[in-house]
Amino acid sequence: MPAKLLWLLLFVFYACEFKETGSVTVPDAGKSPVEKTIRDTLHVATMYGSSSYFNFRDEIMGNDYEMADDLASYAGRPLKIHLAKSTDEMLKMLRERKVDIIAYSIYETKALKDKFRFVAFQEDSYMVLVQRIGLKNVSDIHELTGKTVYVIENSVYHERLENLNKELGGGINIQTVSDTVSVDRMIEMVADKKIEYTVAHHKTANQHRNFNRRLDCRIEIGFQQKNGWLIREDDEATRNLISKWEKDPDTELLKSQLYGKYNYRNPYFISQKLLIPKGAISPYDVYFKRYAPEIKWDWRLLAAVAFHESGFDSAQVSRKGASGLMQLMPRTAANFGLSRSNILNPEKNIEASVQYIKSLNLLFRKVGNAEERVKFILASYNSGPAHVLDAMALAEKYGKNPYIWFGHVEYYLSRKHEPEIYNDEVVKYGYFSSAVTLKYVRNTLDTYNKYKGRI
Repeated sequence: MPAKLLWLLLFVFYACEFKETGSVTVPDAGKSPVEKTIRDTLHVATMYGSSSYFNFRDEIMGNDYEMADDLASYAGRPLKIHLAKSTDEMLKMLRERKVDIIAYSIYETKALKDKFRFVAFQEDSYMVLVQRIGLKNVSDIHELTGKTVYVIENSVYHERLENLNKELGGGINIQTVSDTVSVDRMIEMVADKKIEYTVAHHKTANQHRNFNRRLDCRIEIGFQQKNGWLIREDDEATRNLISKWEKDPDTELLKSQLYGKYNYRNPYFISQKLLIPKGAISPYDVYFKRYAPEIKWDWRLLAAVAFHESGFDSAQVSRKGASGLMQLMPRTAANFGLSRSNILNPEKNIEASVQYIKSLNLLFRKVGNAEERVKFILASYNSGPAHVLDAMALAEKYGKNPYIWFGHVEYYLSRKHEPEIYNDEVVKYGYFSSAVTLKYVRNTLDTYNKYKGRI
């Protein structure tokens, strides 16, 4: 056989044999291709919902999503979200090893505990009757006799209502809806007067009530239940990863911040009441356009800051007291002419924040490149400038460029929780947990780029 033909045949053979190879599809001995895939990427199942996963102004948000994203970053693995339509679909994905984790608030039952392992526990909660305040308001569970209550079929709510009906001697008209309907949607149907009663856990129902005072979720119909994420019982690797991640101080800080974000001023509900004109980024575009030129910024960058600060909710007040559209702390607001009486005024809040950014722009004037300086300003807007200045000093001392963010100043800011770093002689402001600030810079720039692509 001619040599050239032999080489050609060998090339074709190996091309066919190995065309599917790669880090995510080459099977190991004793491992299925799916298991190999899971090892290289963190596969997570969840469902659309107010606390889990939702899209707000082209930004993916949700407590469970942000926690899963942080876990993936901690593990150094890319995240792949698998959206399911029902709890049963998520459980099937987990059983079939298509995902590593169900990142969704699943409530403990004996059946689930026998088949899966609960991890990443969240706040305990109990079931309540959800209704509207009005003449037909039920004030006691015994008054449910003769009433029609809608619940998701084959759910923990369905099971509890069936048991409650037996305890009361019957009489509740139980109507079920498809398990593809979310608990959020059931509560919304009550609020919209499409149904009169449903059952939900107090944790979720109370989030809705914070944004719709016509809802009543005071009547308890169940006991406190644990809830959390699910993994397979035999998946020790994922269990160990989650255990280490939960013990990390940055994870505790993130949990606290997300609790405030999604339990008090959840963007999921803000999006339902926020009227954004067609072709606009926010209701406040006119103010961003008016004041951004003072700092020589693209107005869409200022809008991106507002989005990540408040989700465009001008009435937002954080647990630490940061207020308004741009989340100004009271002392900062006062320094730039705001008082308690006008700090929530959208235009005044934006105007004061621009003055604050102008002062940060002056502070970082040695960062000659304007695009680089924006990153320093964003980090300082989120955390204050002190720790950023420390990171610049560290970068200069150890041979990095103190005027470049990514890979230089950002690198040392990310290490300010390490004793050998925050005890360094050039560090003036001590320990700092930087995960939230680093993510804030990246996310705000990403949102700005999305806005530029749209408008």
